[in-house]
Amino acid sequence: MEKTLKANNFTEGKILAPLIKFALPVLLALFLQAMYGAIDLMVVGQFASSADVSAVSTGSQIMFTVTNLVSSFAMGATILLARQIGEGKAKKGGETIGACITLFALIGIVMTALIVPGSGILASIMQAPKEAFELTSSYIRICGAGMLVIIAYNLIGSIFRGIGDSTTPLITVAIACVFNILGDLLLIAVFNMGTAGAAIATVFAQAISVVISVLLIRRKKLQFKLKRNHIRLNKKLFARITKLGLPIALQDLLVGISFLIIQAIVNSLGLLPSAGIGVAEKVCAFIMLVPSSFMQSMSAFVAQNAGAKKYDRATKALKCGIAVSFCAGMIMFYISFFHGDLLASIFSNDSGVIEAAADYLKSYAIDCLLVAFLFCFLGYYNGLGLTKFVMIQGIIGAFGVRVPVSYFMSKVLPISLFKIGLATPCSTILSIVMCLIFIIYVKKVKQY
Repeated sequence: MEKTLKANNFTEGKILAPLIKFALPVLLALFLQAMYGAIDLMVVGQFASSADVSAVSTGSQIMFTVTNLVSSFAMGATILLARQIGEGKAKKGGETIGACITLFALIGIVMTALIVPGSGILASIMQAPKEAFELTSSYIRICGAGMLVIIAYNLIGSIFRGIGDSTTPLITVAIACVFNILGDLLLIAVFNMGTAGAAIATVFAQAISVVISVLLIRRKKLQFKLKRNHIRLNKKLFARITKLGLPIALQDLLVGISFLIIQAIVNSLGLLPSAGIGVAEKVCAFIMLVPSSFMQSMSAFVAQNAGAKKYDRATKALKCGIAVSFCAGMIMFYISFFHGDLLASIFSNDSGVIEAAADYLKSYAIDCLLVAFLFCFLGYYNGLGLTKFVMIQGIIGAFGVRVPVSYFMSKVLPISLFKIGLATPCSTILSIVMCLIFIIYVKKVKQY
């Protein structure tokens, strides 16, 4: 029996309650996604060596950057679908989704052809410690071979958030998370496959998730029809999706590269700092969940209201999102700053790794308070379609502050991960200032 799936209408009624209701499944999906990546490192940390921890942390950071590039580009589809709903043109969704499937399949083929043979080069660029070099290369190569699966997995979530459905992406992530845990325990804990086991479990879990998700989606009755002839080269829709998604993707790519540079800087300091920052990054995926969920939800919420020309509602949503995110940020600040060692111990039993991770987390704790503002602003501007500004501020923040400050701090004696980590909140502060200045332009010139 088919279940009718209605797109949420965010253009009428209350603001805070629907925004939170939509953001909660996104939050849970991001939590499970963070668990998905964390389980790899957690199981490796308990059942394998520090070299495996370093390899998985470095390799997963590279793959996170690549997949984040794809999911960010897919935000173009999220925004376009949400606008079509706000404009009362939801029936065009079939053509849009068909174009997305074709476009992202082509992207997946290209990425596979680049990543698999280039895995060793990527590990070298990241200055993977010699003890973990081959393991890092293996992780990247295995995940690269599964790029089509990884892209399909991420695209499903972006499409459904665009039509106002944040529950289906939650289901797809939950499925992947369960199978990833089972795969990790089997391949790493039982068969002692270490880094390779973590990579295989990741790809296999997402493949299972895609298959089951497609079966679930086919049982839903959408407000539009997806026909076979929709899955084709559609230059007009390619251009619209690219115009919205490419600036976001470039921004996230360059920001991701800046974090890879920081990882490479820390890798050059030795195995323990390398493993420590890898553990800290996994913890950061959790402490940034609330602002990240509001950034994604804000994009869909604001895009619908922009399509309906209801810009006042969009601004009110921005204020609500900031308020809720900041409250959560204060809690995360306290936990991360004062109990970072406890959080790090979940992922490693090596005292040196735990100490290094806790040191780095103290600087990230400061950023917990700041991203409550920044992420909501970015979701707001994405929803308005002002994605070029999002790209520009991201590039300036990453390469104007984050990279040079982290490099400078890596040379200041005594060297500490706390000092290197301060580059991130410094970058966020600059981005917030740019967002505040730009909103004057948005209100006065654009009249949004």
